[in-house]
Amino acid sequence: MTATVDINVLLDVFQRREPYYAASAQVVGLVTSGRLRGVCPAHGLTTLYYLARKHASKPAAEEAMDRVLGSFAIGNLDRDGWRRARMLPMPDFEDAVVAMVAKESSSSFIVTRNVGDFAASPVPAISPADFLSQLPA
Repeated sequence: MTATVDINVLLDVFQRREPYYAASAQVVGLVTSGRLRGVCPAHGLTTLYYLARKHASKPAAEEAMDRVLGSFAIGNLDRDGWRRARMLPMPDFEDAVVAMVAKESSSSFIVTRNVGDFAASPVPAISPADFLSQLPA
């Protein structure tokens, strides 16, 4: 199965944000173990690096990049993909880009803590906890 992982889930892990850390870390663990093909939207990498460096350190930001680049597929859009994202009936353009990355990477879900922001997404959104509860044992 493939899932696009929203940046907020990655930030939960790398910044150890409570009370979200445990479920988000389990989702990332599924990706790093190879049990789940995780897609990270390319535009989220710079945000992840910036916030990890700002709230921790440059080495922490570099470690976050190495972990994501080592385990996740990186979802890029071409010009037409960006245009398709622009046309989605979603109020937030960044969320629309995540939705389009999910669609173009054939993701089954977008794993995010902001499920409501993806109501008009062509790919269903699910919280980390709900995603984990739906996995077969």
